[in-house]
Amino acid sequence: MQEIILFGTYTRKTSNGIYQAVLDTEAKAVSTPELFLNIQNPTYLQLNSKKTLVTVASQDSLGGVASYNYSNKNFFNDVFTEGANPCYVSIDEPRGLVYSANYHKGQIDVFKLNVDQTLTLTDSFKNTGNGPLPEQDSAHMHYANLTSDGRLVAVDLGSDQLHVFNVSDNGKLSNVSVFKLPAGFGPRHLVFSPNKKNVYLVGELSSNVATLNYDESTGSFNLVDIIKTIPTSWTEHNGAAAIRISNDGKFVYVSNRGHNSLAVFAVQADNTLELVQLISTEGDFPRDFALDKSEKFVVVANQNTDNATLYSRNELNGQLSLLQKDISVPEGVCVNFI
Repeated sequence: MQEIILFGTYTRKTSNGIYQAVLDTEAKAVSTPELFLNIQNPTYLQLNSKKTLVTVASQDSLGGVASYNYSNKNFFNDVFTEGANPCYVSIDEPRGLVYSANYHKGQIDVFKLNVDQTLTLTDSFKNTGNGPLPEQDSAHMHYANLTSDGRLVAVDLGSDQLHVFNVSDNGKLSNVSVFKLPAGFGPRHLVFSPNKKNVYLVGELSSNVATLNYDESTGSFNLVDIIKTIPTSWTEHNGAAAIRISNDGKFVYVSNRGHNSLAVFAVQADNTLELVQLISTEGDFPRDFALDKSEKFVVVANQNTDNATLYSRNELNGQLSLLQKDISVPEGVCVNFI
């Protein structure tokens, strides 16, 4: 089987935009990525069921989101404002909405994905607050995506907060709850378990993963447990980054930038996590990774060493085995199987 992979990148040095490669599941190898779309700083991207590609983008001093037809690369439109571009984008198919999280502005934006697949801004939420660490000088929104019951949860690394919103069909936000994490946790991204009750939240600044419970009746979280993503003996800098969960809800994966590893966790009977493997990413600064559709393979992008790495995945114990390294991806920061 041939599976297409899109790589989002920074374009600060040698990259020119979004790159595309193919995973051959029979040969267990990834092809050399080729430039797919010339665009500035497409650091995060998503596709909907209509093959509309929504991506973070920038243009000189402007930043925002843009939409394209994946099939023919036709440009639909972009919505740019002065300042840094967002760091995360997600698609809400039932409502026809797009959400972006802007780290530098501490802001969440909501866009309507119109019938013609253009984007129109419908609402924004700008947070305030800070935390005890130097990286927490102000609000830093890092993630905005749907909860298990169709609300929106936004993650603020700067103030150690999770914000939950109701979302109207026309893209307006109304606050439901705010959850405060331990000071300095530095939350970045989260995943919901298939049981819709348990949530696993990665802390970039603390190199921790928190197990949370989510109450759909109130739209609120509570903390259950916290576990490290790196060995306790590691004393150099590390920033935990991406987090994924297998479709069966049995395994959680986290990338470590600094320790340069993927951490594999097994979900226990009480839904807390146990670390079962740390495997090298064969490069420096693994910002993002993804499981393929069969969940038999994992691809990780190493930003600083301009390479991606392919692993096979054991579906019984969740652990990874190296298949291929030195896949050339310039400044890779996002991995998306389509």
